[in-house]
Amino acid sequence: MALALKKSGAKGISGFQQKTTRTKALIALALVSFLWGTTWIASREGVKHMPALQLAAIRQFIGGLAYVIFFTAKGRVFPRGREWGTILILSFLNFVLSNTLSTWGLQYISAGLGSIIGATFPLWLVLIILIKSRSSLPGRALLGFILGFAGICLIFYEHLADFLESGFRFGIMLSVAASVSWAFGTLYTKQKATDFNPYFSLGLQMVISGIVMYIVSWSSGITIPFAEIPRASWIAIIYLVIFSSIFTFVAYLYALQHLPASRVSIYAYINPVVAVLISSLFFGEKFTLYMGIGGLITLLGVYLVNEAFRAKIPEQVEEKIENQ
Repeated sequence: MALALKKSGAKGISGFQQKTTRTKALIALALVSFLWGTTWIASREGVKHMPALQLAAIRQFIGGLAYVIFFTAKGRVFPRGREWGTILILSFLNFVLSNTLSTWGLQYISAGLGSIIGATFPLWLVLIILIKSRSSLPGRALLGFILGFAGICLIFYEHLADFLESGFRFGIMLSVAASVSWAFGTLYTKQKATDFNPYFSLGLQMVISGIVMYIVSWSSGITIPFAEIPRASWIAIIYLVIFSSIFTFVAYLYALQHLPASRVSIYAYINPVVAVLISSLFFGEKFTLYMGIGGLITLLGVYLVNEAFRAKIPEQVEEKIENQ
């Protein structure tokens, strides 16, 4: 009987720890949902006054260096051998491509529009997993994709004339490419996060990407001297380093470790709402009825795709895919 009570108590403690971990993961996801919405605005304000590639490089390098210094001081051993291959792939997907391209795109389009395009990332995420699992697309998911496409078309209805401008088209292409890359990076992060400390890895990814992108920016002749970077851009960089590169990324990785990838993607529904409302209320970006209705339709489509995905492919199948 005593043994039974002991086992029961152990199960109770284990259950409590699991609930506590899940609660922390949900809080982390809530922070990601709000704060990453504000980083679209900070990036947009920053690139108004300096080259986007240079801003992304500085932000990534400073944020990554903070991680590296912290974990090195705690005695963390640097990765070895094949671990560097994973870090290089994640650095390329998450930062050289996704973060840099989305920042670059904001030189040509609004923060609200960029955030809505970023919100389509769960669509790409589900498509990748469906292809890997060789499953057919459920009817509800097909409806979701149609709604998502229709919502995007409605958003762009008032921007049809803007497509005649090469800069606007370029910004849209950059933003879409960033969203696709982020979906690949999310799944790869989920798969490899248990191999080594993901937070230290994150710092190394950002440092590598920051160095690479600054070399690219400098060699392309699209940098300005540090002394000429205006205060507004430095404020944006500092905000992005603290709240996006460090604080929110830690929360994102924590949520990704303790929640299914498809569930973590819910932040993409909230980010554009935060970005559109704040940029419209405080930064004077245009917010139209078409943009509002189209954004809601797009998010509804993303929601239907995710729900159909969860119903069609159980979580254990998703875990099996990610562990391959």
